[in-house]
Amino acid sequence: MNLDLFEVMQQEGHEALHFFSDPKSGLRAIIAIHSTDLGPALGGCRMWPYPGVEEAIRDALRLSKAMTYKAAVADLPLGGGKAVVIGDPSKEKTESLLHALGQCVESLNGRYLIAEDVGMTAQDMEIIQRSTSHVTGYARGKGGSGDPSVMTAVGVLEGIRVCFEEVFGNSSLKGRVVAIQGVGKVGAYLAGLLHREGVKLYLTDLEPDRLRQTAGPLKATLTSPEEIYSIPCDLFAPCALGGVINDRTLGLLRCRIVAGAANNQLECGDHGSQLYKQGVLYAPDYVINAGGLINLACEIDGYNPDRALDRVRGIANSLRKVFALSKEEGIAPHEASEQMALARLKRVKSPH
Repeated sequence: MNLDLFEVMQQEGHEALHFFSDPKSGLRAIIAIHSTDLGPALGGCRMWPYPGVEEAIRDALRLSKAMTYKAAVADLPLGGGKAVVIGDPSKEKTESLLHALGQCVESLNGRYLIAEDVGMTAQDMEIIQRSTSHVTGYARGKGGSGDPSVMTAVGVLEGIRVCFEEVFGNSSLKGRVVAIQGVGKVGAYLAGLLHREGVKLYLTDLEPDRLRQTAGPLKATLTSPEEIYSIPCDLFAPCALGGVINDRTLGLLRCRIVAGAANNQLECGDHGSQLYKQGVLYAPDYVINAGGLINLACEIDGYNPDRALDRVRGIANSLRKVFALSKEEGIAPHEASEQMALARLKRVKSPH
């Protein structure tokens, strides 16, 4: 492994990186804490069969930083963290592994709050809760906020309206064409919401059965994972894994807007600048997909679904502020959102 951990962490501002191993359950976990300046570091736990430890570390570091910015722009009293578990959730996720993971979270004494992400469920959070109280996103019937995927999709929908308003001068979605990459939980919910708005959908996913099941009731057109980039559409919505806007895909896009639920959609910041130069509006991912985090944050003071929904819909105003700053400063939207996040973090650090 050629990764200089301290150099990367200092460059990106990370506070801590924790490694956990439990030979009995087979747990191999990494918890990255980017910042606790605004509050405890909240972030989902992703279980994924990473090809190597370095890839898992990079994912944890990248995602935890995005969570800090997501909380900051959404004006939440939370910092950013992320847990990754190396393994195939369909084969290696066991109750003993989840208990061990809960004990790891507990050892951090509340600096990190765990929630579900790719490869994890609300039911898994209930098992983890037996080993630690520092859990969010468990079932509503047990006092939690439940699966955050629905609220993430609702927030993305509100953000998409703002994007259409910005580009076309009208927030109406009827008759628009949207290409969705990935129909997992959030992508499928978003597809359903867009269908009800009268949107023509193109869908793709790496799992053919899931794709067909989602597309059928929505009268959506199926396309391959490679073809999704070049579909002529109003909006391309990345809703799978990150890094999909890169040197290879930038020239393929035939859309006016990129806005979706995936984290870390840009492989690097230069790709956001390139979208800007190409005249493609980009909705910074950690702004538009903050609905799940906002929903989880609402658990802290006692969960109220109506209040949570109102706060999630506030993503529209956050995105309007990003686009306004982008135009005012003549900078790309991803740079504007970063300025907003850093400004809030700076206010907290500044002496009163």
